Amino acid sequence: MPTGVALRDVRDQLFNAAERVLLRAGPSGLTSRAVTSEAGCAKGVLHRHFADFDAFLAELVLDRVGRIEAQAVALLDRTGTGTVAGNLTAALTGVFESVAVAIVGLITFRDELRARLRRTRPAGVPLLAEATAMIASYLAAEVEMGRIAVDADVDTLALTLVGAAHLLYAGREGSPPDPAAVEKVVTTVIADVLQRRLL
Repeated sequence: MPTGVALRDVRDQLFNAAERVLLRAGPSGLTSRAVTSEAGCAKGVLHRHFADFDAFLAELVLDRVGRIEAQAVALLDRTGTGTVAGNLTAALTGVFESVAVAIVGLITFRDELRARLRRTRPAGVPLLAEATAMIASYLAAEVEMGRIAVDADVDTLALTLVGAAHLLYAGREGSPPDPAAVEKVVTTVIADVLQRRLL
């Protein structure tokens, strides 16, 4: 290492550096040189651990997908507790206050990255697809608990909630929407299935 300091966890340091560059400079500014400069290491370090830059970016996306899958477990654990709207608001905020919006933009921007991801994830946009599955699973669990109408279309509700939250967070530079705005959208989307369970 030029700095004389060994990188303890190269993958995580490079992934975290890539996120910072992506948030600061956008998809067009995310280059291997920018990532290694941000991480404070030689450019060759990235290429020793990944076949090429798009392989690195694909692993970054899959690593962040894994984080959403971990959030899904935590959300399911909240089934039957708190309010449905509160749980959904917290889950959506957790997804979109991270780097998820920027990564979705990156996937859209880079054709080769999208092609690589399609090999293992042929449907949907990575991160958004996992967030939708997380929300749908939670809603289904709340149906079983009797807190949502038994005939609720949880898949459509999940798509609507994730799409609406994505739009609330997209296009903002460093200023996430007010949590009350996210909760208002959630409350509006699920109002019918909450009311009908009482009928």
